[in-house]
Amino acid sequence: MFTVFRGGRSGAWRVTRFAPVKGASLSPTPALSVVHTLSITLPILPSPTAWRLAGVASHLRYTERAEKTQLDAVRAEIGRPEATLAALIPIKKSAAWWELAQEERRQIFEDRSHHIAASLRYLPAIARQLYHSRDLGEPFDFLTWFEYAPEHAEAFEELVRTLRATEEWRYVEREMDIRLERERLDAG
Repeated sequence: MFTVFRGGRSGAWRVTRFAPVKGASLSPTPALSVVHTLSITLPILPSPTAWRLAGVASHLRYTERAEKTQLDAVRAEIGRPEATLAALIPIKKSAAWWELAQEERRQIFEDRSHHIAASLRYLPAIARQLYHSRDLGEPFDFLTWFEYAPEHAEAFEELVRTLRATEEWRYVEREMDIRLERERLDAG
């Protein structure tokens, strides 16, 4: 199953902030739609799309059994009614990152940057889903999607600051930070 994020004039999510963090920007848009589909190619819809990014949720990489167990214990589902804020953070890593062997990337990712350990304290308040895009020929390697309630907005900012201060982030050559808001979903 593919997930396609489309920036345009309409969508369930209203863009509240659109910021290039590193590298080239995408075109700013007022809205974002998220579509889950069996095909990476979507039909042309009446609302023009400025850009589209596709990815696929996959198995966890760089994660050891104990870490997976910890993550599973505090995992929050995407789509919770109270999670009216979201962030789409597409990331492209440098050729130097991909030239490393997988165990070298793991050492940077967790042993030195503590990516999983640092993130655990923000879960389950912040739901997250990683979509892989690199092997699909997309412009970004990863599409990171986060959802959270307004009362957890500062915790999300702290999480982002923490991850961007790591050794791992030095390998990022392109990153966008798109913040979003939607109306609260009815709980039943």
